[in-house]
Amino acid sequence: MFNIIDTIRLPFRKERELFSSLYSILGFYPRNIEPYKTALTHRSLSQKYKKGVNNERLEFLGDAILGAIVADVVYHHFPKKREGFLTEARSKIVKRESLGKLASEMGLVSLIHNNNSGTSHNSFMGGNALEALIGAIYIDRGYSYCVTFIEKRILDKLINIDKVAYKEVNFKSKLIEWSQKNRALLEYQQIGELRDDKANPIFEFRVLIEGIEAGYGKGFTKKESQQIASKAALQLLRNNPEFIESVFAAKSERTKYDEDPVATAPIFS
Repeated sequence: MFNIIDTIRLPFRKERELFSSLYSILGFYPRNIEPYKTALTHRSLSQKYKKGVNNERLEFLGDAILGAIVADVVYHHFPKKREGFLTEARSKIVKRESLGKLASEMGLVSLIHNNNSGTSHNSFMGGNALEALIGAIYIDRGYSYCVTFIEKRILDKLINIDKVAYKEVNFKSKLIEWSQKNRALLEYQQIGELRDDKANPIFEFRVLIEGIEAGYGKGFTKKESQQIASKAALQLLRNNPEFIESVFAAKSERTKYDEDPVATAPIFS
């Protein structure tokens, strides 16, 4: 368990507020506030004021610590599962979108200092800050506090490990697997690139199966938009027999002139 209260003298109101906010997130008071201030400083702010101090180094450290602790938790939580399942389960828990959602739910995003114009979408900024926060905990309190924070404040309260581990998330991989199995022509096309009100890019993709549009996706990264489009395509394949018929009809039309390979070499006069 965390120590509930440490003896701290806080001369400034802003620091008192920060200590209070961090306590509600961490479950303990920091001994050294400086690593936490750095963890909450987005690189856009350091670039704006040319201070050069931001949370990227702590993010690197926290990412490694988070990965190790989640791997240990998943290993013991699924004692009969093989390496492939364990690797995928860990990846689902620590992926950037999941961390961004967690950062928002625990109130971390509102504490981040950043230059709003031109910054990455909050899902990435929040996820990066959460990893940096774990790095700050390690610097301030050590590895055992990181373990307790991740287990008690994240996994126990905010994540259903079984639900996340068994959730199908790599829709693009599943769609590629289906197309290869059925020898169907699969294509991803970028059809647009927009900007939101903070100038962040938004990508639009559609997925075609045998030239027939099967799904549309819009996201803050190309990968995200392709995943959304793939999910829509898989749902169409599962729920619409007429669409599957049209796909295989188009495939038959495409391959009707294909000939079996000739074993002998052609003769030239």
